[in-house]
Amino acid sequence: MNIRKDDQVEVLTGDDKGTPSNRRIAKVLRVLPEKNKIVVEGVNRVYKHVKPSAKNQQGGRLSKEMPIAVSNVMLFCPSCKRGVRVGHRFTESGQKQRYCKSCSASLGNVGPAKPARAAKKS
Repeated sequence: MNIRKDDQVEVLTGDDKGTPSNRRIAKVLRVLPEKNKIVVEGVNRVYKHVKPSAKNQQGGRLSKEMPIAVSNVMLFCPSCKRGVRVGHRFTESGQKQRYCKSCSASLGNVGPAKPARAAKKS
């Protein structure tokens, strides 16, 4: 899965997608890789009706975000200012890195450096 917690994503489908001129860009709160879903801030909100109890004396409706499929979002590239496809590459130091397929800008490192992937000095 190319998307991680705290990434910015553009919502492509669903009720919260916005219009082409006013795209919905939000932060990823949680990643659920076993279900291939993510929870995005302010997207796919539902109401949970809560009965009055000792803990919550008033009761009422709680609004919370529910998971959406990863295929419904794209990772947001700050230099392109839109959702983009993501590639992976290794840097000179052997660090694995995500990058934007359209502008080749770095979108952050992934995991620890691997010396076996470092460029050989001759």
